[in-house]
Amino acid sequence: MVWCSGWKLASAVAREGGLGVIGSGSMYPEILEEHLTKIKQAGIKNFAVNLPLFYPQIEEHLALIRIHGVQTVITSAGNPKTYTRALQEQGCKVFHVVANSKFTLKALEAGVDGIIAEGFEAGGHNGKDELTTFTLIPQLRPLIKNIPLVAAGGIATGQSIYAAMALGADGVQIGTRFAASKESSAHRLFKEAIVKAGDGDTLLTLKEITPVRLLKTPFFHQVMEAYQRGASTEELRTLLGKGRAKKGIFEGNWEEGEFEMGQVAGQINRIETVENIFKTLLRELSATQKRMEALSLGF
Repeated sequence: MVWCSGWKLASAVAREGGLGVIGSGSMYPEILEEHLTKIKQAGIKNFAVNLPLFYPQIEEHLALIRIHGVQTVITSAGNPKTYTRALQEQGCKVFHVVANSKFTLKALEAGVDGIIAEGFEAGGHNGKDELTTFTLIPQLRPLIKNIPLVAAGGIATGQSIYAAMALGADGVQIGTRFAASKESSAHRLFKEAIVKAGDGDTLLTLKEITPVRLLKTPFFHQVMEAYQRGASTEELRTLLGKGRAKKGIFEGNWEEGEFEMGQVAGQINRIETVENIFKTLLRELSATQKRMEALSLGF
């Protein structure tokens, strides 16, 4: 959710009863401070900061998290042992994003407060193993005894929320659906690309560098052409360069940017407010629950 989820989106989600998340991976420290200041001025307490552990200025981000009294941090893309204990000592609950059993066990060993299990349907950076969310959740449930297990990737409807929880999740994390919301800080052209996308229009690629699910744009086709001519990892890294996600998501540059979105883009057909998204999700969830209860009476 880099370039999509700033204080406005996080605030809107929190007002509807969700846990709003500020995606700090695209923010310089002074920008993160601005977002933390504004969300607090808006009176929002129920929010988290997503903190990619490879972020080059992570110490500055950690200091801001402490200064602003952030209560929940979601760590990803790194070893959870590095900062989990220190964050907990300053009063944070720490959730860590995993994509397989191996990293789940490492996160549990680090003492995290919750696990976010992300299947490869998810948009953006992802696991190499290509485990789906609905494979991953029941696989991890027996390993996780006393802390929350959150499902992520491929979830955009009340029906999928119900399915994830039926498989053992305690909650869900939703990205692409909210990336296309009116409150998202993504460029209008990026939101419209989500709405226009169909099934099969995204693919997980660049595994040699860092796996990322992309929409099939001109840049994506440059990557595919590089693979066809046998490009080395270094050539792929040079092609990727810097700022591709910003160009695509924040600036709406169709030719040169990365358009990172999940497979659920094919289910999203309009740009709407966070309030309307929540109403729809809860209505669908309630209807699905009633349908399943009715079906169970037949057995």
